[in-house]
Amino acid sequence: MITREFDPGRGVAVAALVLAACLALIPSALGQAVPPAQSSSSANATAYDVISVKPSKWGCDVMSLNSPPGRLTIRCYQLRRLLFIAYSIRLDAAIPGMPRWGDSVPFDIDAKADETTTDAMNKLTQREQGNQTQLMLKAILVDRFKLRVHTETREAPVYNLVIAKSGLKLKPTHEGDQPGGYYSWGSGHIQVRGGPIASLVYCLSEGLADRTVVDKTGLTANYDIDLHWTPDDQESTPDAGPTLFTALEEQLGLKLVPSKGPVDKFVIDHVEKPSEN
Repeated sequence: MITREFDPGRGVAVAALVLAACLALIPSALGQAVPPAQSSSSANATAYDVISVKPSKWGCDVMSLNSPPGRLTIRCYQLRRLLFIAYSIRLDAAIPGMPRWGDSVPFDIDAKADETTTDAMNKLTQREQGNQTQLMLKAILVDRFKLRVHTETREAPVYNLVIAKSGLKLKPTHEGDQPGGYYSWGSGHIQVRGGPIASLVYCLSEGLADRTVVDKTGLTANYDIDLHWTPDDQESTPDAGPTLFTALEEQLGLKLVPSKGPVDKFVIDHVEKPSEN
């Protein structure tokens, strides 16, 4: 199981075991705001056999997610965060069609696959398990939330991530080190262990840069990455360190270049509050 940690910057400490699907999806999804959305007709992957969806207890403030093969346990997740996990949309993205309750009403989900499906998932690689679990969560959203979505491609400002003129300062991780990968991010830091450049791009795109980040480095190896910078709201302090843009070049040998490019916009066509079981 891959553990991902994040700090959404909303003053709430959140510890979450996050779907392996999130990391598994990164290499194909990044460079776009979201991967192509699946409508109800295409979200027909192997489904969980038993599913419980209900509103969380009033006042819940600890979000958690655990997804061993064939099981899914989610606590205190709003619709926006469920979409973030299922479709890898940005948490701060403006989503046309998002209902008001989608950002405020949290849900608990418990799902279990039958024995045959669980056995089959146990034989998959971690990446394949993540992809399958993600599809099965999409199926829950379609079935229980009556979700229908699509994407629209629009020209928008982006940052291209390129190798700086000073040269790359990253060293590839040796094969076998940090199997499965790990990444985390928060205010002023990003850490990747044994992950592709796409992991860094994902963290940069997820609210750390003010626009979508597109990988133009051409790098294909896995890396250990430690990036530290001073957030914008702390730059005026006496002991302030480098900005994000400066830190990228000085510490990693990478650079963010403003540009424009096609960005997929995630749109909700229809969604309903799930009825209690």
